[in-house]
Amino acid sequence: MGNSDHPNHTVPARKLQAYLRRRNANARHPDVLTAQRRERARIRSEKQRRWGRPARRIA
Repeated sequence: MGNSDHPNHTVPARKLQAYLRRRNANARHPDVLTAQRRERARIRSEKQRRWGRPARRIA
C-alpha cells in the first residue's frame, strides 16, 4: 500500500484481502507440500546437483 500510486488505499487493500482469502481457502495440505519437497530433493540427489550450482560439463 505504501508504494501504491492509487488515489485511495481502499481499492488495493480490498483486492489484496480478496487475493489472500482465495489463496488461504485453496491452500495445499502441509503433508503434500512436504512430500513434493522431498521428491524434488530426491531427484536432485540422483542427478548429484546441489542448490545454486550449475550443471557439471563433461569434456
